[in-house]
Amino acid sequence: MPSEHPNRPYQDFGGSIGTVVGTSTPDWPARPKPGPSAPNVVIMLADDLGYADLGCYGSEIDTPHLDAVAENGLQFTNFHVMPMCSPTRAAMLTGLNAHLAGVGHVCHSDPGFPGYAMELTDRAATLAELFRDNGYATMMVGKWHLTKDSDLDDSSPKHSWPVQKGFERFYGILDGFTNFHHPHRLYRDNHHVDIDRYPDDYYFTDDITDEAISMIQSSKAGNPNKPFFLYFSHGAVHAPLQAKAADIEKYRGVYDAGWDDVRAARFRRQLEIGVIPADTPLPPRNHEQDHDVEAWDDLSPERRELFARYMEVFAGMVDSIDQSVGRLLSTLETLGELDNTIFVFTSDNGGSREGEVEGTSSYFDALRYAANRDGGYASFDFDHDRLDLIGGPQTLPHYPRGWAMVSNTPFRLYKINTHAGGHQVPMLVQWPAANLPAGERRTQYQHVTDLMPTLLEAAGIDRPAEHGGEAALPLAGASMAPVLQDADAESTHREQYYEMIGHRGYYRDGWEAVTMHLPATKFGDHEWELYHLEADPTEVNDLAADMPEKVAELAAAFDDAAWANQVYPLDEGTGLKMIQRPPTEAEYEVPVRILPGTPTLERFRCLTLINMRAFTVTIELGSFSAGDRGYLVAHGDQGGGYALGIDGDEVEFVYNEYGRISRVRSGPLDPSTRRIVLDMESTTRTEWNARILVDGTERGRLDNLPVLFAMAPFQGIDVGLNRRSPVDWGRYVTDGTFAYTGDLRAVTYTPGDRPPDHGNNFLDFLRELGAKYE
Repeated sequence: MPSEHPNRPYQDFGGSIGTVVGTSTPDWPARPKPGPSAPNVVIMLADDLGYADLGCYGSEIDTPHLDAVAENGLQFTNFHVMPMCSPTRAAMLTGLNAHLAGVGHVCHSDPGFPGYAMELTDRAATLAELFRDNGYATMMVGKWHLTKDSDLDDSSPKHSWPVQKGFERFYGILDGFTNFHHPHRLYRDNHHVDIDRYPDDYYFTDDITDEAISMIQSSKAGNPNKPFFLYFSHGAVHAPLQAKAADIEKYRGVYDAGWDDVRAARFRRQLEIGVIPADTPLPPRNHEQDHDVEAWDDLSPERRELFARYMEVFAGMVDSIDQSVGRLLSTLETLGELDNTIFVFTSDNGGSREGEVEGTSSYFDALRYAANRDGGYASFDFDHDRLDLIGGPQTLPHYPRGWAMVSNTPFRLYKINTHAGGHQVPMLVQWPAANLPAGERRTQYQHVTDLMPTLLEAAGIDRPAEHGGEAALPLAGASMAPVLQDADAESTHREQYYEMIGHRGYYRDGWEAVTMHLPATKFGDHEWELYHLEADPTEVNDLAADMPEKVAELAAAFDDAAWANQVYPLDEGTGLKMIQRPPTEAEYEVPVRILPGTPTLERFRCLTLINMRAFTVTIELGSFSAGDRGYLVAHGDQGGGYALGIDGDEVEFVYNEYGRISRVRSGPLDPSTRRIVLDMESTTRTEWNARILVDGTERGRLDNLPVLFAMAPFQGIDVGLNRRSPVDWGRYVTDGTFAYTGDLRAVTYTPGDRPPDHGNNFLDFLRELGAKYE
């Protein structure tokens, strides 16, 4: 009789046992084992940090630890990424161009095109998977932003979550940003973290630094010989601009001189320390249509006061990143691991102009304006009235684009643009054990897709030819190892395309053709500008009219690369790509009954119940007694939301319109009350009328409430309390989470009809509109 187990030959012992340990040969499975000198690897990625925001790149902001990395390692002055956060992360982790990796834009859409799948392709291993499969401990903290927002809740597919993409440990956020004082939804490994209330001194940057240090210490205590790969992905300095009070105070008054003077001072320091060529001109203040910046001296005193405060907070956030670097590197030194750790620091794109002309104390209102272009900012007076709150947990600010211009000194334009301001960023590398020439600069053009092959070569890891049973997609970058060792080595990255929301660019051997596409205008060759970057790194002298053949060459190269990398279709600016969603999402648009004690529902899942539509919220009480109080339901946070609760034996409805509070009370309840309904009527795409009904009788209303747009409410639905960042700060101060004390049985959300101006033909209208600009 043949054996079913090759390592256990069949023997007939007449019913006795087949074998014993003492006469058997052990057969342990082999474990991946890195080489004896395999380095630890740390990639630290800042968010929305411009080229000029570190001291070693000309900033006035105090960054001694990062400056020390530049002094002890290598400083790159011609390093490039994608002009947006998710695409850069996708390119960095896969080594592919972002569109080919499936992430051509931020992961808040799902329009049905392969370059915009908003999740990482299965045809390329991530850095984490490759390091894990070769014996490394793999860990990540901070911002992921590589999962489409419809897959963020507990019941969603998790194939594009960090753990499924190779990280054995994860702590942070899956979304693109969060409240730094009260994060809306933290995740640990493969589940979200239940937190009712944060400590008063909580700060997200400190928290993820604590977690990173803990992960490293735990791993090294468990197996001192096992190297680790840490991806430390900061949420800072992405909006909302929030910092610790002491860090804000440190920069009080530093920015009173304004963005023009601060930009000029940074430029002078850059020339002095040599991070830009000696003959580099500073371009004029950004003046392009829809990108222009007003002269600081032309602003009113009140605007200068407010705008300077925004930048003080931003500086405090950059300072906190540097503090994080110091703590992490100090831990590695204490553990004896610093010398053999490759430490890479860079940013995901240039400084962000999302605060637009005047900045905002309410980030979601700024995003609403950007999405709808309806002039609907929170007013300047409202922002100025909240001056002393800016940077703390009650506001979600962003600076005006004048400060983004400063962040990107000396380059033109901003995050999203394919001009240098969008994608030329700081990059530092330190690896003491490799004896890299300390304190040297590297001026070669290199790209974020070069990081994967460089790190794999340094670790002695080969990238497999297959992944997931299919041929692996070819890498877009090449190892920078020659450049690390030799300042005179040739760049290993000769050409690169760029594309973001219709802006296009193509770099080849020191030349770049680039466009600044205005939304809802025709694409065409007329948009191309041409710059010889070796002589004109700040893109001042447009040679397109003088060299049409060069423009045609680079435009054709862009088109070839765009087809090869899934860039098409281009975004013509109608907004269609952001709102066209797969039919499978309809499964979320059904009534849901939520019991007390249910963890906070995820924000996107909640938005499907209320977004630009009528809806009802039905509260079931088992009984009501005088003195019962607390929130029955709450949805949102300080950035916008609403809550329904009972206090003083009355129902109170509170509506937070991006920081503005409206409220209405119902009058006295009696012990027979069993059913309370919030009926939100959608009269137009931009307005709700709210009615409170108690046992079928209307007891209060608020009409013409502005509909919350642009991911607000950002914190999901709570039943029986208001966790974390509150809808109503005043209530939070007096009652904390304001947990309900009575007999609450359930809350049912029922999504209703769309308003008349949001008909089924709206998508068709946008498609027809977009076709005009092809």
